Amino acid sequence: MPYLDHAASSPVHPEALRAMWPYLAGGPANPSSRHEAGRTAAAALDWARDQIATALGGRPGEVVLTAGGTEADNLAVKGIALARPRGRRILTSPTEHPAVLESCRALARLAGFTVEMLPVDGAGRVRADDVATALDAGEPAALVTVATASSELGTVQPIREIAAVAAARGVPMHTDAVQAAGQIPVSMPDLGVDALTVAGHKLGAPAGVGALLVRRSVPLEPVLHGGGQQDGRRSGTEDVAGAVGLAVALHLATTGLAERTARLEERRDRLAAAVAARLPGAVLVGDPVRRLPGHLAWLLPGVTSEAVLLRLDERGVQVSSGTACAAGSTEPPEALLACGIDADLARTMVRVSFGAQTSEDELETVADELVDAVHALTGTAGAPASG
Repeated sequence: MPYLDHAASSPVHPEALRAMWPYLAGGPANPSSRHEAGRTAAAALDWARDQIATALGGRPGEVVLTAGGTEADNLAVKGIALARPRGRRILTSPTEHPAVLESCRALARLAGFTVEMLPVDGAGRVRADDVATALDAGEPAALVTVATASSELGTVQPIREIAAVAAARGVPMHTDAVQAAGQIPVSMPDLGVDALTVAGHKLGAPAGVGALLVRRSVPLEPVLHGGGQQDGRRSGTEDVAGAVGLAVALHLATTGLAERTARLEERRDRLAAAVAARLPGAVLVGDPVRRLPGHLAWLLPGVTSEAVLLRLDERGVQVSSGTACAAGSTEPPEALLACGIDADLARTMVRVSFGAQTSEDELETVADELVDAVHALTGTAGAPASG
């Protein structure tokens, strides 16, 4: 069954599972305990932090382990904003993941912050000049948060330029790199950001583990309180096996990245061309060039994404209609509306996302099945298959 929903969750890498197994099967061990088993667990945790920091261009002491990308985003947005001695404005974009948007809205509702949406163009891009204008136009800001890449659109943002604008005005910058890490180069110093989040299940580790990389110079108010683990920034007994799995998966995902990215881009572009030739009415969303290498999403006028997904699933092809965190919602994706796409048309979006493990045959199957599904649902005759 072709699985092309890597943007929702990628297959777990066997090496990550092998590395985790000793800490899953070796008996109980709390890394805060002072006995031998605890020291062994603590050493594994230190190793994992070192590996994660190295992969993302940080220091081990800047790694905060979390239960996933959602918690990491919550900690970044709420933790940085609440710890700022000045500024009650948060600048973000309407194409962000719900973990960021809802964290911002919670701060507005519960703590009196003002959330300002940065404008995006038809491809979902945020312009650094617009960030500068917004920062200069009001009271001091507490945070700028813009994702490295959009889950729904695939658009890669000019994070380095946006971060430079924020830094010049002394405003912390956070980027949700959950979709980007492992697909394109992601490094905290290279991007110039103050905080960066990743999630294990988008990289080849199991769901339930993530990390926030945050500069030590940036004050951070904890969201979880309790035993004071991780220097008080995130209380709770750490998931040693999960941390090891994330470290191994992140190392594998960032090793040989340039070659893997080029290969994915080539396959992506061939798939895009095949669909365009046989479904001329399909509209590619997001930036056609500055986009994730393993990501394509189309608007399919005349059908609904739900009908297409149901037919594809019956045929053994697994794709999606956008972020899995909004699954079951009847509302059109907020990111598409922000790009000026009509609500009814936005409900026709189908997303295909894949990784290095995806075969050429799987991509060809998806192209054939997607074209056949649209033709069957619209009652139109299909163009002959390419090749």
